[in-house]
Amino acid sequence: MVLGEEAAMSSFPEKLPAGGLLIGMVHLRALPGTPRQADGMAEIEEIALREAMALADAGFDAILIENMHDLPYLNRQVGPEIVSAMTRVATVIRSAVECPIGIQVLAGANHAALAIAHCCGLDFIRAEAFVHAHVADEGLMNADAAEILRERKRLGAENIAILADICKKHASHAITSDLSLADHAKAASFCGADGVIVTGNATGEPVDTSDLDAVRNACDLPVLVGSGATAASIPGLLEQAHGVIVGSDLKIDGQWDNDLDPARVEAVVAARPR
Repeated sequence: MVLGEEAAMSSFPEKLPAGGLLIGMVHLRALPGTPRQADGMAEIEEIALREAMALADAGFDAILIENMHDLPYLNRQVGPEIVSAMTRVATVIRSAVECPIGIQVLAGANHAALAIAHCCGLDFIRAEAFVHAHVADEGLMNADAAEILRERKRLGAENIAILADICKKHASHAITSDLSLADHAKAASFCGADGVIVTGNATGEPVDTSDLDAVRNACDLPVLVGSGATAASIPGLLEQAHGVIVGSDLKIDGQWDNDLDPARVEAVVAARPR
């Protein structure tokens, strides 16, 4: 790894692995009340637990739980049934898996994610629109760094790291088009993020590697790749970023909404530089 290992987040990770950080996604099946729900909570929990344990056993450094199947997503505010369901699943996974665990509640429900993480003993959240507004499928999403950091302080949850997406996928950033990606990274650092996430334009689409260079040079925070990482691209990505979040490439045929493919999981872990 060509990057220094001095970068550190609030409590996650305590030390960056020498070959780079691997975070594996657990995409929860559609939760109660959402348009695509087909499974009961017992089955949703069982599938999520099985996937989390498989990723941990395979050698992933951390796991990120997300309600990806709940689309189309609500804007910032999700119902109590979603918070309750994700708390139930997170509690079960936390009791079974020793590696760090994070959570993201789509879309941009950062307060809900922080509350779940705090109550379930998780280690980090992934936060959309932490700095600078954007327009996504859900509509206009304003920045919430001030509110979420105050809530973290109020809860006494400052051990929970906030990994902030900048110029995130599935969104238009025309209203901040006079700002560079480096400006977004600097703003995230200034406003108190513990790490920044760089993505392509959509789920499964690769990042522009020049974006990684720009962000890494603009701030001292850990830089994570948030979309499009594959077993083939991971060695190169981990020369420019401190870690990768992997979802689609772990699944059958590389499709995020399919089941885990054990061979793909093994290939991703094996791709990390030693």
